[in-house]
Amino acid sequence: MNYKNLLIAVKNGVCIITINRPKKLNALNKETIEELHKAFDGANNDEDTKVIILTGSGEKAFVAGADISEFANFDVEEGAELAAKGQELLFNFVENLETPVIAAVNGFALGGGLELAMACHFRIASDNAKVGLPEVSLGVIPGYGGTQRLPQLIGKGRAMEMIMTAGMIDANQALNYGLVNHVTTQEELLPLCEKIASKIYRNSSVAIKGAIKAINANYNDGVNGFKVEIEEFGNCFRTADFKEGTSAFLEKRKAEFPGN
Repeated sequence: MNYKNLLIAVKNGVCIITINRPKKLNALNKETIEELHKAFDGANNDEDTKVIILTGSGEKAFVAGADISEFANFDVEEGAELAAKGQELLFNFVENLETPVIAAVNGFALGGGLELAMACHFRIASDNAKVGLPEVSLGVIPGYGGTQRLPQLIGKGRAMEMIMTAGMIDANQALNYGLVNHVTTQEELLPLCEKIASKIYRNSSVAIKGAIKAINANYNDGVNGFKVEIEEFGNCFRTADFKEGTSAFLEKRKAEFPGN
């Protein structure tokens, strides 16, 4: 499929999705959000894709925010619909994707950009990255899950400070906060993501799918995460991956997971 605002590359079981709006610092507009949904959905349904890496084009920005010009004149109902549709179509969709998603944060990740990075399963940043949720400086609050995911990742107090000051933190502070897992040079960012991806796709994709579901359950109101874990643990026992993994361990050989 051809995309106006995305570049897609697939190699060695890894799909790299690059948001390609460099003149807009890869800002998210409605069209880009819709294209991202289709790209993630397509990669998730591709049996050969075991890991997805999301990044931004150029050296300045992962995603510098949402395209403010699209919603500056919205009323209350339109604003609420914008947030609801965006969360359903992209942010919640990515968070609950069965295929692991790594955010390669190369430069600015602000507003909707940081919210998108936080929706990914984990984040790796270049040393020039700067992240923040500056929405209150525009008279609005984060609307794509930022008020929920940021406290989950770094704690309530730090999240309150970041959101209320509308300030940015650099890559090293993000690492200290636990917002990103690793910091590296911009040149080594994608190679490091691909190295980690290679470690992931050597494991059982079926088990990883269950693990994502169980981990996310802990953050859903009214859902017993321990119960989901027990169910997913039990489900593993009927899979070919479980039979292969346990047989390989007992036979002291490398497992070759069939992915079912």
